[in-house]
Amino acid sequence: MNFSLPDFCRKWSCRGYMSAGAAMVTAALGMSLVLAETAEARKFAPPFDLFGIGTPRPRGAVHTARKIPLPRPRPDEAPKGSDKALDTAGPEAPAADGKPSADKPAADKPGEPAAAERQPPEPKPSACRLALTEEIAIAPSIPAIRGPGGCGGDDLVRLEAIVLPDKRKVAVKPAAILRCTMASAVADWVRSDMVPLAASLGSTISDLDNFDSFECRGRNRIVGAMLSEHGKANALDVRSLKLANGQSIGLTDRTVSRDVRERVLHSVCSRFTTVLGPGSDWYHEDHIHLDLAQRRNDYRICQWNVWDPLPQVAPLMPAERPEEAPPREVAAKSETAKDAAEEGDTAKAPADKPPAGADAPPARRPATKTKKRR
Repeated sequence: MNFSLPDFCRKWSCRGYMSAGAAMVTAALGMSLVLAETAEARKFAPPFDLFGIGTPRPRGAVHTARKIPLPRPRPDEAPKGSDKALDTAGPEAPAADGKPSADKPAADKPGEPAAAERQPPEPKPSACRLALTEEIAIAPSIPAIRGPGGCGGDDLVRLEAIVLPDKRKVAVKPAAILRCTMASAVADWVRSDMVPLAASLGSTISDLDNFDSFECRGRNRIVGAMLSEHGKANALDVRSLKLANGQSIGLTDRTVSRDVRERVLHSVCSRFTTVLGPGSDWYHEDHIHLDLAQRRNDYRICQWNVWDPLPQVAPLMPAERPEEAPPREVAAKSETAKDAAEEGDTAKAPADKPPAGADAPPARRPATKTKKRR
């Protein structure tokens, strides 16, 4: 169905009235103005605005920034401010006379490093560091180590020697890098347990054989394994203890007395949370592993089999002399007489000189002396 304004006028008389087109335009404009004013007044879209004719709803009220009044200038006759007011302005605020404050540090000089580049203050020593004095061990502090995968740690020392109660020193060869708590435990073990053991053997300890201490690696040196306590500077591997009289106590040496090795076993298992030795795995057959690993419920590991000494094998001896053999003295005399008889003819030959002018007979070779097998 087609609709047009001329057809409408022909069909319906428009005389005396405004044209339909002008009426429709006027109505549309009036409606839009009314809706716009209503929406602006209420700040949200009208409920019957189905076709979105009205003004869109704003997201929020926009507050215009108000001008903040500036403070009035300080009059010349006003009293000067106190030092407390100057302190709140900052360390670099000048005083009333234009000079920097005396109790505040001045700006960095050209030759000095900037404040941001200065090293932070050193941390306070721990309780272990204060207790581990030179009367107990020679263990200077070293800086903290930060390695890959959590290697290293804080509060580290280099254990060089252990001082015995009689002021003698047990050298740690080579020096061990350990945490302070581990170094203190090793020193206490040597001073309290190993000194009486050496005294029972008639000597004193002179050296501690350090097989391994700090090393950033996995357990048993396996690539990708869990971080070892050696990587945390919390473990020490010991092979032997050397005495002042030259004797060496090999902790895994089966020639050492079993009673001595068992005494060492009981002492280390009561002091350290992990003890690994022969029988634990194939990696600790020639040394003893000691550490202070913390586990749930204070669980401890002590795996060290003290093997029995090896059986004594007598050396090989020569076979016994048969009874029918002649005595050694007689056999010696008979051989001597036979040798003298063989050499008798050669002894007489030089006495008969050949006549002058005659050719000398060829010299006779001396008889070789042979011995019989026995």
